[in-house]
Amino acid sequence: MKKLIQTFKNIWAIEELRQKISVTLILILIYRLGSHITLPGINPNLLDQAKLNSSDKGLLGLFNSFAGGAFTQASILALGIMPYISASIFMQLMTILVPQLQKIQKEGESGRKKINQWTRYLTVIVTAFQASAYIAYLTNPQGGYAAAIMLDTTLFTFTTIITLTAGTLFVMWLGEKIQDKGLGNGTSIIIMVGILSRLPQSIIQEFSTKQQKGGGGLIIFLLEIAVLIGVIVGLIVLVQGVRKIPVNYAKQIIGNRQFGGARQFLPVKVNSAGVMPIIFAQAIMFLPTLVSFTKIDSAQGIVKIFNDQTNGWYMLIYSFMTIGFTFLYTALIFNPKQIGEDLKRNNGFIPGVKPGQPTADYIGSIMDRITLPGAILLAIVGILPGLMNTSYGSFKFVSTQGFSTFFGGTSLLIMVGVILDTLQQIETYLLMRQYDGLMNNGRMQGRQTSMPTSSVI
Repeated sequence: MKKLIQTFKNIWAIEELRQKISVTLILILIYRLGSHITLPGINPNLLDQAKLNSSDKGLLGLFNSFAGGAFTQASILALGIMPYISASIFMQLMTILVPQLQKIQKEGESGRKKINQWTRYLTVIVTAFQASAYIAYLTNPQGGYAAAIMLDTTLFTFTTIITLTAGTLFVMWLGEKIQDKGLGNGTSIIIMVGILSRLPQSIIQEFSTKQQKGGGGLIIFLLEIAVLIGVIVGLIVLVQGVRKIPVNYAKQIIGNRQFGGARQFLPVKVNSAGVMPIIFAQAIMFLPTLVSFTKIDSAQGIVKIFNDQTNGWYMLIYSFMTIGFTFLYTALIFNPKQIGEDLKRNNGFIPGVKPGQPTADYIGSIMDRITLPGAILLAIVGILPGLMNTSYGSFKFVSTQGFSTFFGGTSLLIMVGVILDTLQQIETYLLMRQYDGLMNNGRMQGRQTSMPTSSVI
């Protein structure tokens, strides 16, 4: 405990780090305040009844989770950062698939600025489309929000599209400011804050449900917390797990000095694709839901299956899609041939493997072997919320769906990834000032002592 207190003192003693943390907290506070401002034309006094009638499953539940509850609150920030995320994913895929965009991206800072500017333009288009779908959800007579709307439908539609678009652009600006002047990746931190904002309420609701007759009582609730902690620990291992490939660099003598000759490692992550396969799988499975967006409760057939995460067919299809997208996305972002050529150009070689194409084949075979277990574990993480919320006879391990979402899926992956990334940045500041790191050994698990191969990757 004493060491932990001293670590916090060391963090606060670094002026630059203190300023970054303060700016980040202030911008997050602004975002959370904006999430509670109701859209113009909606009576906030009638929202409580509308929330009771709203659906918190499938696509709607995911949006509401990422927006920190602003979706069901009919807030000016109801769409949150998700349109920008969608536009960023699309542009990222295009830079991989379109050679012209690849050239622009390789132009350096100017190329990245062009890509970012195009992403912002695309964000406006995506936001306008999602705002129209959100208005259809609000004005649906069966949803409960229609009774709270005080404006004419045409006027409400016009003002809401403008307001939601401006709100998303404002959240995007907050994320960029956190990225520039704060700590961590701004966009990821905003998503994480939105997800975590629902955790206290979900725990309280789950605890209250367990105390009711037949709920299981305090023992089952404590067991849930223990399982949640175990899942988080396992996910940390999955996120930080790497396979180290030994790489030797040939000696070069220039004048009286010797260069190279050192033995390093090429770290290959078990889960190189990160959260993207789960996002892609959910996006594909939500397409049938979009067909019946305003009538989700009365949907039948495949729409009903894809909107119920506790359905067995949903879990099976979701698992196969996650595994498939893991291999696909890993193949897009990981190029063994390029790595082999870079190693050869830098006089590096893997012991026992010839340079060039044999090296690329060797790295590719290793990547295939470690991607399969990583993809299976990622699929298990994706279906864990459904497994936890499934009724087994009269017994249900997690009683409320809101709390079950924290046992896996996109929410937990994003939270763990963002927290680890932020802690690593804080640790870097501490080590640069010759303080002890966050861990007893002064270095977080998964960080590299030297990064000679960063240019290769």
